[in-house]
Amino acid sequence: MKVGALKEIKPGEARVALTPDSAAQLQKLGHDCFVQSGAGEKAGFNDATYEAAGVTVVADAQALVDAADIVIKVREPELDEVKRLKQGQTLISFFWPAQNADMLEAAKDTGATVIAMDMVPRISRAQKMDALSSMANIAGYRAVIEAGNNFGRFFTGQVTAAGKIPPARVLIVGAGVAGLAAIGTSTSLGAITMAFDVRPEVAEQIESMGAEFVFLEFDEPAQDGAATGGYAAPSSPEFREKQLAKFRELAPTTDIVITTALIPGRPAPKLWTEDMVKMMKPGSVIIDLAAEKGGNCDLTAMDERVVTDNGVIIVGYTDFPSRMATQSSTLYATNIRHMLTDLTPDKDGVIKHNMEDDVIRGATVTHEGAITFPPPPPKVAAIAAKPKEKVKELTPEEKRAAEVAAFKAQTKQQVTLLTVAALLLLAVGLVAPASFMQHFIVFVLSVFIGFQVIWNVAHSLHTPLMAVTNAISSIVILGALIQVGSSSLLITILAAAGIFMASINIFGGFLVTRRMLAMFQKS
Repeated sequence: MKVGALKEIKPGEARVALTPDSAAQLQKLGHDCFVQSGAGEKAGFNDATYEAAGVTVVADAQALVDAADIVIKVREPELDEVKRLKQGQTLISFFWPAQNADMLEAAKDTGATVIAMDMVPRISRAQKMDALSSMANIAGYRAVIEAGNNFGRFFTGQVTAAGKIPPARVLIVGAGVAGLAAIGTSTSLGAITMAFDVRPEVAEQIESMGAEFVFLEFDEPAQDGAATGGYAAPSSPEFREKQLAKFRELAPTTDIVITTALIPGRPAPKLWTEDMVKMMKPGSVIIDLAAEKGGNCDLTAMDERVVTDNGVIIVGYTDFPSRMATQSSTLYATNIRHMLTDLTPDKDGVIKHNMEDDVIRGATVTHEGAITFPPPPPKVAAIAAKPKEKVKELTPEEKRAAEVAAFKAQTKQQVTLLTVAALLLLAVGLVAPASFMQHFIVFVLSVFIGFQVIWNVAHSLHTPLMAVTNAISSIVILGALIQVGSSSLLITILAAAGIFMASINIFGGFLVTRRMLAMFQKS
């Protein structure tokens, strides 16, 4: 089939849905590729580059729609673009069906199939087509770069001849894909990074990236991210008040705030209020990645940079992925290519729209003249990681009490064992001859002393297993040295063999340990 990429008409949009590399992959699936002239110019892909990759360049949008069976683009289509579609065609793009009911009706009336890239279910198998995550990753990275562009200091702390420069303190609200990308970039630049999310299961991810998780002491049970398709769910009023109180506590000492909180199908929650902005220091920066959905900050203005009366800079740009158009286009085109791979299972250039497939059904919003939005929940739900239980730190008094209790328990156990052993010896002594008891007592004491020597040996130069093995070999050597001077030739030979084999074991243990330690040394 013929796959055609439209040129984006939204002002400032620089991305394109088809790159020369993705076109080469689509051609291997049996598809012919078309692109509207100039579609990739702002992303660094000119018409000549497409032609060199075997892509047909057409003059305008109408010619492309007339030529293509599958139309691909980035932004949600305008009404005029939808009306160009015809029966049997497929449109693949962002669509936002919950917010664009009129557009959904218009697409249904054309008889075209619409696959919304923003509706791809967040399950493991669909990660390769998750365009929301791809774009959010870029937006999170770019948000930190934009913050640095507006912030008047270094991110990392420095000590120079001219004075000491403190590190920037960065707070990231929301630890989804965009938030985690922002955390990684911020920590790599040397800032003191804190992050908050309503899902406690992401705390481990945040801490593993070198940031501090802002934890709320609250008894409300956490909402499992799996229940909301991997997104955070709306919080209760009590939780929200606790959350805002924590943000007010952090606001005076925070230099940069990056907000990423979004709830599907709802306006962005207001998390950074006007009074928090007034608490911040002059020169502080707020980057609001939710500006397109109303913003997480009360003072955010969409697509504008605002400076408040107290000198706080609030950036509400909505085109962060477009500001890195080459990278964004490459990732988005790869998402589209994976979607078309699933739609072309036989790699013969023929689309098979399988509505039993979780991913294809979830992303399809109109099909065969009917609206198929909203989709049923996927059969396979996302599985959220279970949070680790926080281990309560003991006070010095509690630690001392625990040590005393452990010592008492150990003493009681040892006294009990010695008492039982003594009673057994007395029982044996009542029936056994005196000559036997002399040797038996020596044997029992030898076993006890040997056990203590072996299991209490230090592991400083060995692994525990190697240390125990060498301790056993040492005891073998001591016993053999005592017997090697025996008048019996057989006992002497056996003792010498025992010394030889135990020595090999000990020296071999040291050699193995040396080689293991060398593995962790710099060459």
